[in-house]
Amino acid sequence: MSDNNEIQARSILQEMTPYTPGKPIWEVQRELGLDKVIKLASNENPLGPSPKAIEAIAKVLPELHRYPDADASKLKQVIAAAYDVDMKQLIVTNGGDELITLVSEAFIDAGDEVVVPVPSFSEYRFAGLLMGANIRSVPLNLDFTYDIEAILRAVTARTKIVYLCSPNNPTGTILTRKELQQILDNLPKHVLVVLDTAYSHFTTGNEYTDGLEFVRAGFPLLILQTFSKIYGLAGIRVGFGIAPAGIIQSINQVKEPFNVNTLAQVAAIAAVGDIDHVRSTQLLVVEEREKLYAALRELGLDYTESMSNFILVELGTEAKSQYERLMAKGVIVRYGQIWDLPKHIRVSIGLPEENARFIEVLREIAGKSL
Repeated sequence: MSDNNEIQARSILQEMTPYTPGKPIWEVQRELGLDKVIKLASNENPLGPSPKAIEAIAKVLPELHRYPDADASKLKQVIAAAYDVDMKQLIVTNGGDELITLVSEAFIDAGDEVVVPVPSFSEYRFAGLLMGANIRSVPLNLDFTYDIEAILRAVTARTKIVYLCSPNNPTGTILTRKELQQILDNLPKHVLVVLDTAYSHFTTGNEYTDGLEFVRAGFPLLILQTFSKIYGLAGIRVGFGIAPAGIIQSINQVKEPFNVNTLAQVAAIAAVGDIDHVRSTQLLVVEEREKLYAALRELGLDYTESMSNFILVELGTEAKSQYERLMAKGVIVRYGQIWDLPKHIRVSIGLPEENARFIEVLREIAGKSL
């Protein structure tokens, strides 16, 4: 049957590139005929989901014929207590991705401008383009730290949103408290800052800020958080935002009802209280991160020190072929071309045996030529 329709999609779609996730284990197994595959590509929690979350999900399965709480009120109560904020300052969403889209829908008119650091999470640009915004990209410094002066110079009278990701994906670098203060103090009052802190639980040291102190001080700042990383709930999609109540009210006006399913809500409530799981994950990531640093140094490879659960590794001009050879050996990592970093890969920190296997294969395919 021939396709004779003349339906025209929006012209902006020609400029938009859909997000490309890392390949799942089953797909690599099927394509390459492998029995054993490890995935170190999507920054997932190597310990799996919170055990308390699994238990909570099991208890509500008989109630799935009921619609979920449209306001996620019980989850909001738990988050508000954990983060010491008012419930009116909270919005719960279907992962952090939905919140990024909702922010664009709530605040952007066609022709407005969005300032986006590069390289960083591609959904900031995607959501802005979706609403007809002009994207002003600001490169990070050569060491992948933020160029504060360049960010401020990029802001104009048409700027509506400035995105900041700290720790930044894919570099693992952070925005310090002093740097965030400088940005907030110097931005025009009409500019909303979105601070994506999805990986904040993996940071160490005193220079980092998750931004909450600035929300409490009344700055026009929206903090994005997720249950996909430290809590290990990536498969059921739940995130949240914290901002002054007026900003949250505007976002709620464009939020779909029942956007967060029942399983996600009860799992997130349980996960917040699973302190043992959180601490075990943090300890594992910090210890394994240092082991990977040592192994990469032994191989003579450059890497960016990370405050997150992944490391950006420079492999040079052979990065793509080495990425493919890693996959052929059953080790899935992320190739850097998607961030215009063709000489790099990003490797998530996994279980000790998974990290050891990554280094073993990397040494096998690349060690002698480096």
